[in-house]
Amino acid sequence: MSAIREVIDVDCSPDEVYAYVTDSSHLPDWQLSAVSAQRLDEGPLQEGSRVRVTRRIGTREMPMTVEFTEVVPPVSWGLHGVDGPVRPRVHGEIEPLDDGRRSRVTIDVDFEGHGLGKVLVPLVVRPQLRKELPRDEQLLKEQLEHPTA
Repeated sequence: MSAIREVIDVDCSPDEVYAYVTDSSHLPDWQLSAVSAQRLDEGPLQEGSRVRVTRRIGTREMPMTVEFTEVVPPVSWGLHGVDGPVRPRVHGEIEPLDDGRRSRVTIDVDFEGHGLGKVLVPLVVRPQLRKELPRDEQLLKEQLEHPTA
């Protein structure tokens, strides 16, 4: 599925990792391109839940709506973009390590381009993410292992 895959080990339980990565309010804290993120519905996270995310792509800020397609706590999550010229497809998995005291986080990402996005995806978006995703996972690790007050 994925054009881009990154894996990192984190000194937190799968439950802690899952709660953090699926809480959209944390996206700008660990994803370099995320300018803002806001949940569009209320209640427990479930398949069909939507989030409005504004991302910096190249020099532009682009709003998009993403919808959760998979919600399996604390094991995996998936989402896809439902509007905008650049629509991500993301799948994340969390594997317990050391009897659940640590976790291995795998994130797979690819994109569909629509309109202008057909040009942006191969020329700007995938190259940007190939550079950014390893740093995003490092930020995720830092945020989880050393949370700020």
